[in-house]
Amino acid sequence: MRPRYSDAAVEAAVEAISDPARLEEAQRLVGANAPGIQRILNEALHAADWFGSAHQAAVLEAAGKPAVDDRMAAVRTLIAEETNVSMLIGVAVGYELAHELMQRED
Repeated sequence: MRPRYSDAAVEAAVEAISDPARLEEAQRLVGANAPGIQRILNEALHAADWFGSAHQAAVLEAAGKPAVDDRMAAVRTLIAEETNVSMLIGVAVGYELAHELMQRED
C-alpha cells in the first residue's frame, strides 16, 4: 500500500528539494536514465493524444496569424501548455518511480 501524504507534507517536501544543491544527484540519476524516462513521457503524451489533431490545428492556427505579435503570443501559449503537461507527467513518473524504489528496498 502506498503511503498517503498530506498537502502540508508535500509542500514541505517541495520546499526542501527546491535547493539547487539538493537536486544535483537527482539530475545526475535522471540524466543517466533519460532514454527510459523520455519513452514514458512520449507514451503518456501519445496516450492522451496531446499531439493529436487538436494540437496540430492549434499549431497551424498560431502559425497562420497575420500579425507577428499575435503569432508569438499563440506560440508562447502552446509552449507553456506543452511544458506544463510534460512537467506534470514528469512529476507523476518521479512519484511512481520513488514508490517503486521504496517497495524494492522493503
